[in-house]
Amino acid sequence: MIKLRAKDISVIYHTLDGETEAIKNLNLDVKEGEFLCLVGPSGCGKSTFLNVIAGLVKPSSGKIFIDNEEITKPSNKIGYMFQRDYLFEWRTIYKNIVLGLEIQKRLNGDNLKMVEYMLQKYGLSSFKNYYPRQLSGGMRQRAALIRTLALNPDILLLDEPFAALDYQTRLAVSDDIYRIIKNEGKTVIMVTHDISEAVSLSDRVVVLSKRPARIKDILEIKFSIKDRTPIKVREAPEFKDYFNLIWKELDIHVE
Repeated sequence: MIKLRAKDISVIYHTLDGETEAIKNLNLDVKEGEFLCLVGPSGCGKSTFLNVIAGLVKPSSGKIFIDNEEITKPSNKIGYMFQRDYLFEWRTIYKNIVLGLEIQKRLNGDNLKMVEYMLQKYGLSSFKNYYPRQLSGGMRQRAALIRTLALNPDILLLDEPFAALDYQTRLAVSDDIYRIIKNEGKTVIMVTHDISEAVSLSDRVVVLSKRPARIKDILEIKFSIKDRTPIKVREAPEFKDYFNLIWKELDIHVE
């Protein structure tokens, strides 16, 4: 089943220096429950595309549909997780997690029970009265994800959510967050510059061209190993083949 459809999306920014075409005639279908990664050259329009899906940027032309309904403004069906966790240092982890519910006036018994359930299930229950500065980077990202999931969105948009972490923590957290997202059955669209990360997490990888962004290729990612996790698949024989295919598509040249 198609959860999200981007139809003929183009984005043109107007500045004093003229027009900048960020995205041109981009068409993409995302299946329900799919984990899809967008990769492409720096500045090609990946984050702009996420902002269009989120209703934060109005496309110059084209439409976004979720469940066959056109999206023209921010929707409760969409959750957005950024590169930084944006936790407020003066609020406890619990108070940070319920912030979205508080803003939307949805602090009811059922939603608060769900928050407590996720805190317990994903290992933050004993830290809920701590402050963000008292947690590791990985735990902060987990808290930021639970804050997003507390609003029960259908679709998660992740904009390089692990980029601020060191490499070892990044591997562990990507494994952690992949497990949480799969448990919750969410549809995910993630932007990353890391090819290994895209291959290890995705059901499909969408390779974008340099600006203005167009789709160059879409690779379906399948591994022969059982009980897939982002760390385990890095040892799979198919991993390097997918990595090399995407590398060639991106046409990366090292000076």
